[in-house]
Amino acid sequence: MEPDIEAANRELADARNTGKPCPPLRGRLLPEGDVESAYRVQQLQARAWQGRGERRVGAKIGLTSRAVQETFGVFQPDFGMLTDAMAVGDGVEVAIDRLLQPRVEAEIAFVLDKDLPDPQITLVDLIRAVDYVLPAIEIVDSRIAAWDISIVDTVADNASSGLFVLGTTPRRLADIDLRLCGMVLEHAGEPVSVGAGAACLGNPLHAVQWLAGTLARAGDPLRAGDVVLSGALGPMVPVTPGAAYEARISGLGSVRTCFSAGGNQ
Repeated sequence: MEPDIEAANRELADARNTGKPCPPLRGRLLPEGDVESAYRVQQLQARAWQGRGERRVGAKIGLTSRAVQETFGVFQPDFGMLTDAMAVGDGVEVAIDRLLQPRVEAEIAFVLDKDLPDPQITLVDLIRAVDYVLPAIEIVDSRIAAWDISIVDTVADNASSGLFVLGTTPRRLADIDLRLCGMVLEHAGEPVSVGAGAACLGNPLHAVQWLAGTLARAGDPLRAGDVVLSGALGPMVPVTPGAAYEARISGLGSVRTCFSAGGNQ
């Protein structure tokens, strides 16, 4: 089948605007496994957001867990764009009606102070370019009904992006061991997700190195000041309306988000 890039973009845009998820795109508007076409859909969405005045502030990495990669039958991560409209303050209530099918996951966010234009970026190059890291919660969402997604669906849907929350305790890379740092995500004081840095491609630095090289090869490199969400440290958790979630990452501090109970927001 031939990909229908425009139709896929329209259906995702309609889902965002109406709050009603659309059926899976794979096998209907995009061929199974056609990741290249899925990224073309993502690019159309990004241009539309920027046309409305949203500013790109970085990127997010998905599919960093080996187990999740095996589920999708892929062997590398994916990525999506972050804009200023997706940012939520630490502890600020999120209107649940902004989202369709939200889930939360704890991550480490990297903030850069150098451009990364080299497709062959080394780990040393990356370490030199990182200004600091922060604890983060990504509020992932899907415009695809019932989260019935493949790699094609999630890539087209901007890597199932929603919103993101950054903590306020910056740390230098030299002060923490990203691979060994433990994470617990709590709801109502009870752990709902646990993990560690090693769950993210063995080390979150590996994920960011992959993204930097990938975007440089595509001619759209990471820039100084960009925020990079490096991937989940543990399983994502469906959001309960009216609930609060707090992620604590050893050596990095904590970050919190909460959601309205629903209704007209």
